Amino acid sequence: LWNNPAVGRCVFGANITSWEAESTKGMDYWITAGDTPAEIEEAYAGATGRVPMMPEYAMGFWQCKLRYQTQEELLQVAREYKRLGLPISVIVMDFFHWPKQGEWRFDPTYWPDPDGMIRELKEMGIELMVSIWPTVDRASENYEEMLEKGYLIRTDRGFRVGLDFEGPTIHYDATNPGARKYLWEKAKKNYFDKGVKIFWLDEAEPEYTVYDFDNYRYYLGPNVQIGNLYPVYYARTFYEGQEAAGQENIINLLRCAWAGSQKYGALVWSGDIHSSFDSLRNQFAAGLNMGLAGIPWWTTDIGGFSGGNPEDESFRRLLVRWFEWGTFCPVMRLHGDRVPSQRVMNQAGEVMQPTGADNEVWSFGGENCETLVKYIRFREAMRPYTRKLMEEAHTLGRPVMRTMFYEFPEQECCWDMKEQYMYGSDMLVAPVMYEDAVERQVYLPAGAKWTLVHDGTEYEGGQTVTVKADLDVIPVFLRDGKLSELVGLI
Repeated sequence: LWNNPAVGRCVFGANITSWEAESTKGMDYWITAGDTPAEIEEAYAGATGRVPMMPEYAMGFWQCKLRYQTQEELLQVAREYKRLGLPISVIVMDFFHWPKQGEWRFDPTYWPDPDGMIRELKEMGIELMVSIWPTVDRASENYEEMLEKGYLIRTDRGFRVGLDFEGPTIHYDATNPGARKYLWEKAKKNYFDKGVKIFWLDEAEPEYTVYDFDNYRYYLGPNVQIGNLYPVYYARTFYEGQEAAGQENIINLLRCAWAGSQKYGALVWSGDIHSSFDSLRNQFAAGLNMGLAGIPWWTTDIGGFSGGNPEDESFRRLLVRWFEWGTFCPVMRLHGDRVPSQRVMNQAGEVMQPTGADNEVWSFGGENCETLVKYIRFREAMRPYTRKLMEEAHTLGRPVMRTMFYEFPEQECCWDMKEQYMYGSDMLVAPVMYEDAVERQVYLPAGAKWTLVHDGTEYEGGQTVTVKADLDVIPVFLRDGKLSELVGLI
């Protein structure tokens, strides 16, 4: 662990390894040793921190899109899931549901009765996640007070503007304990006290329009020296606030993390990725690497974020394959900015943030909907197993998604496998990540018997097998007869 939050880089080359910081007042690194990847991982987690226990409501299916514009639109989607009898754990209210950035409250024009909305969702067994941005608009109701109290990031040169997306804004200084307390008190009053207990902490890097790291000054020091701590303190802002308010098993969604973020309940997702099979394969690698980096809670936008048209057959195939794989990720979350987007104007005639096309399971064709529903139900059926994996992540620091070499380090071939993995110790998952593929090869590790969930076929370990994988099938194998109650459900 290069335990230095300065802006920098690391280089892994054939003839050189270097760890570099552009500016720092001290250098610190931590070396963890062990006889197996699991021993190393667990010792590393002991040093940097472990995730809380994942709450029950987070282990199911999450529904999200860019963006539900109104209270009634969001409720209609939730009601339809319930009408169809589909289990749904979380529904998400994305960005710009607020009047201005930095006001951290519902816009009453479009969300006139948030208390009633949240109450109805809870009666349906659904938790509401709301988007939080760290940016504060210069015209917002909190800007002058935060400026006076020193709660905003400073700039050495030019105007105090960090991001100019939808208005000139600057970020709250998450490294300042006073700023953390201030933001949480706003969020508690306007969200938490109304029943919201899960937050989407977006823009966690934080994102700047211009990345002049030496220009930004935080409470703890210049960005160039300590900037990578921002996402940790952003997560800490809400984690400590929720904990003080009596909440247990805290989980919040963030777009960025640093060593230690996990102990503040950070569920990291991989950002606004493209909707393509290339991107799907990249996400597969990213998720496994995130787990090895000590961040066991990770998720991705199922279907990719940008570029997907629900009416396009090619995208529908991608969405189904991604959805199948998402069933076996730590969090199963459908999200994306589907096209064509819909133009939105407010009552004053001003153009607002657009909303994407439909992104619910019934949006991609009837036959595909049946497939997606099947995997939502499978996710529920394996909830006891997922819960066990979350307990291991919480108590030991183990990844939920594990590379093949993590579980089978003594089998040399497992160190080179990049397109299959273990979901915990007893479930081998081999996603189909190429558009026209209807079968794939899977290596079954030696020393065990493996049962194909789809049809119950048993295989001896120590061999590579070719299995059929029509569009509605993802090859999943169970180890040594375990989880037999899941056979035949997909």
